[in-house]
Amino acid sequence: MKNRMHLSGLSLFSGAGGMDIGFTRAGVEVVSASDIDRDACLTYEANHSEGIIKCGDINQNLPDIRQFEGVDLVFGGPPCQGFSVAGKMNPDDPRSKLLWVFMKAVELTKPRAFICENVKALAVLDKWAEIRQKLFRFASQLGYTYKLIILNSSDFGVPQSRERMFLIGFRDIEDISNLEARFDRYKKPAPTVRDIVSPLGFAGSKNNQRVCNAKVTIAAKPVMRRSPYAGMMFNGQGRPLNPAGYSCALHASMGGNKTPIIDEEHCYFGQDSWVEWYHSYLMKGGEPLSLDAAPKRLRRLTIDEALRIQTFPHDYQFIGGQSSIYRQIGNAVPCDLAQVVAEVVQDFLSNPEVITPRPLLEREAKQLRLAI
Repeated sequence: MKNRMHLSGLSLFSGAGGMDIGFTRAGVEVVSASDIDRDACLTYEANHSEGIIKCGDINQNLPDIRQFEGVDLVFGGPPCQGFSVAGKMNPDDPRSKLLWVFMKAVELTKPRAFICENVKALAVLDKWAEIRQKLFRFASQLGYTYKLIILNSSDFGVPQSRERMFLIGFRDIEDISNLEARFDRYKKPAPTVRDIVSPLGFAGSKNNQRVCNAKVTIAAKPVMRRSPYAGMMFNGQGRPLNPAGYSCALHASMGGNKTPIIDEEHCYFGQDSWVEWYHSYLMKGGEPLSLDAAPKRLRRLTIDEALRIQTFPHDYQFIGGQSSIYRQIGNAVPCDLAQVVAEVVQDFLSNPEVITPRPLLEREAKQLRLAI
């Protein structure tokens, strides 16, 4: 928008910097970032201004965060393993408690707005209703009007079906009823897996060298679904990708047999899909093939393909071993989606007509923290 202001931002649980890239593209100046993953911090430092990233336990660094009081935005994605459908769904997981550390940072810095990203499960499952209500009360007691929104990356130009929740709070804006509608103007078609993968060339070629050598093997007891690109026809949790569609959500567990699968001859040359043939064969009552029967044309998604599906810049430097790099990529918020979120928040803050100061209810906030 024409009147969009220049904003400062404090990044928490920054990882390799995917969310920060999006916010920076939107014009936000990131004044500080932090993460506990050593390799992710080195990756961040290799691609951003020196001295921005602080590596270590955020619980120990909380006192230092107060120096950023008055920053415009606080944003980040606290680790989600305790809330994830893919994980053990354990609310007592110490990583789940980092959600409250994020809110403590909001309390200390008093930003004009905060953006907390997490898994969809936290936003929709009944078992997390109490956690959601505590989170909402905490935000309200701190003086924020908030809205919980679920966004799918594929709606915003990201070649990946990846749904995430965003809790967005504004300090001095009372009416944010149209916040979700503001995202509509940023919706656009996403490229397909083939659009992303084909220009890089075959796995192992000059522009696509960082390959995953985990072998694709046939499951003895396949889990079948109506789509050949769902279910589990292969060992591990790496599902085949449909070249004509979007990628499934990329996860931090990539790097072995949980890495998604590409059918190169179908993707590059348009030959009939082996995955679709095998799915049809099984659905008609065929017996599973032997463990090693998968053709060589089936291979794992490479690092370069994964980072592009996450919309990282092509020249983004990742530091660490292969498993670490896959983890950093899978943990990231897609850069292009983060940019959209940042721009919508800025649009709200740039409109003075909707701003109405709200008091900070410090006493009630303190009582709530004690209850948590």
